[in-house]
Amino acid sequence: MKIIMLGAPGAGKGTQAKKISEKYQIPHISTGDIFRSNIKEGTELGKKAKGYMDQGALVPDELTIGMLIDRIQKEDCSDGYVLDGFPRTIPQAESLTKAISEMGQKIDFAINVDVPDENIINRMSGRRACISCGATYHIVYNPSKVPGVCDVCGAELVLRDDDKPETVKKRLSVYHDQTQPLIEYYEKEGVLVNVDGTQELNKVFSDIVSILGA
Repeated sequence: MKIIMLGAPGAGKGTQAKKISEKYQIPHISTGDIFRSNIKEGTELGKKAKGYMDQGALVPDELTIGMLIDRIQKEDCSDGYVLDGFPRTIPQAESLTKAISEMGQKIDFAINVDVPDENIINRMSGRRACISCGATYHIVYNPSKVPGVCDVCGAELVLRDDDKPETVKKRLSVYHDQTQPLIEYYEKEGVLVNVDGTQELNKVFSDIVSILGA
């Protein structure tokens, strides 16, 4: 089962990808993890990617695809995988389709976790992170026992810049420009499924399971 997760930042696709990975015993693959492991292992692709990242530049698509293809050829991907955070653009999607079709593979499901912008802004602006140990909370869905204080280490909880409403709006704007066209792309490919991401986390997952099959 080869799955791509789609959805705006903060829609919860990463959480659902982890749950899919656990239930179906297939690797959860994110581009961030691939970059980190290639850099750590000092691979040729990793060294090239690090060069771009050190300059604050985006890693070119061909490098990212190279690392991704390398990753999905590993033994643990023989029963499938769930991709999270890639592809982000139509050219990336087209490159991925071409690369995996040359391996005799195709994407089985592109799961779009659909959440309106307004919900995402409210959801993300309620997040709080510990300045010391990095533990995360939400003032509504997962509050700390004492407001503004970390349960784990007692340090202060803050609203990260990434989660501030103005930053979230900018990220959503980039998402709508670059990534939303992927929904149409995978719809044309006949593999798109939409899931209502405004529901409770476990309900979202049970809807996904009913699509994928028990």
